[in-house]
Amino acid sequence: MTTFLIILVVLAAIATLVALVRGIVTFLRTTEADLKGTGASASGLKQNKMMMQRVTFQAAAVLIAALALLLSR
Repeated sequence: MTTFLIILVVLAAIATLVALVRGIVTFLRTTEADLKGTGASASGLKQNKMMMQRVTFQAAAVLIAALALLLSR
């Protein structure tokens, strides 16, 4: 069971890294027109989506790691 949880933590960490890289790539593709425009741009919405995915995957990784620690006692 502990091995399964460790694999899940690794997968959640990889998913966090992928979401982080996608968010950074989206940020780097932001143009000056996007920054000066009014309202929410498609780029800004995608950045927010990537940030929320990253936070969700990080939370999942922490919870799974905590569960693995509790079960290993």
